[in-house]
Amino acid sequence: MNKHDLKHDLARRRLLATAGLGLGAGLASGLAPIGIAAAQTAPNTIWSSEYWAHKGDVKLNLWRKRLGAPKPAEPPLPVLFLVHGSSLSARSSYDLSVAGDRESSFMNVFAGYGFDVWTMDHDGYGYSGSSGNNSDIASGVADLKAAIPVVLKETGRAKVHMFGESSGSIRAAAFAQAMPEQVDRLILAASTYKGEGAAEIQRRRDRIAELRANPRRKRDAAMIRSIFSRDGHPGIYDPAMVEALVAAEMKFGDSIPAGTYIDMAVNLPLVDPAKVMSPVLMTRGEWDGNSTDADLLDFFRQLPNGDRQYVILPNTAHSEGFSKNGQLLWYVMKNFLVAPAPVAS
Repeated sequence: MNKHDLKHDLARRRLLATAGLGLGAGLASGLAPIGIAAAQTAPNTIWSSEYWAHKGDVKLNLWRKRLGAPKPAEPPLPVLFLVHGSSLSARSSYDLSVAGDRESSFMNVFAGYGFDVWTMDHDGYGYSGSSGNNSDIASGVADLKAAIPVVLKETGRAKVHMFGESSGSIRAAAFAQAMPEQVDRLILAASTYKGEGAAEIQRRRDRIAELRANPRRKRDAAMIRSIFSRDGHPGIYDPAMVEALVAAEMKFGDSIPAGTYIDMAVNLPLVDPAKVMSPVLMTRGEWDGNSTDADLLDFFRQLPNGDRQYVILPNTAHSEGFSKNGQLLWYVMKNFLVAPAPVAS
């Protein structure tokens, strides 16, 4: 075992011990996630920092959160990199602040679980610059190729765990296919494979001429609100969360790149599951209009790594993390990420 692998193994064992304590407490108390409440009572509070990657002339904004600032010579924490979807930028997607008792920041929750959590605005989104392209899936993979070396350098890790939701899951899977040596465990939430039988994908196909006419598409407050009603179950989302998200996103303007919508309408499939080598967790909300179980299970069955899971989240639609049942997603994610490494071969 080399020096890096030894550090990785020791860090994984420490995280497993911590996760085991958290899991036992969760089962005894109705499965309350650790989240920010634990972070506030931990020796370290949540620390954050901003970084930049460069894709040619385009500056890409990265955002990082973890318990306590990094210290010289300390063992690196496991890294979780979050890839955003088509209509929202990174911090709105994964670090949203909403008044109330429920933690709404994905990054705070997983920092509380002991991860070094990163995310990034893709080309043309949020705080990142824009190349002027439509930020399709291929562009997103190029963004990740520029960003992940920054993450590895800053954290001292050789690989990252990667999570993507919606079109972010396609970006993440395509990156894992292209750069398998940089991806450890891969989580694909609310994904789409071929899009067959999916109501939302058909709606995008119906407006393909409009989407192709401009590299950016309209993304106003009404469109953001529609994300949480289009699957027919708006009651599973907190209205205060929706309005906080609208406020967070509209400061970036009323348009967003159109590329992932075009890709999901007419260019699927964009990932060959047989070439995704990582262990994979796939999650789907039972009411998700962006996919069907038949479509995603077709992808799942072709994955070559025997370390794989497919989970249906009950009473959940497309936006799994924003749902009132978002804790279900966090629970299955944490268990997957801290699973003991198989020892037989």
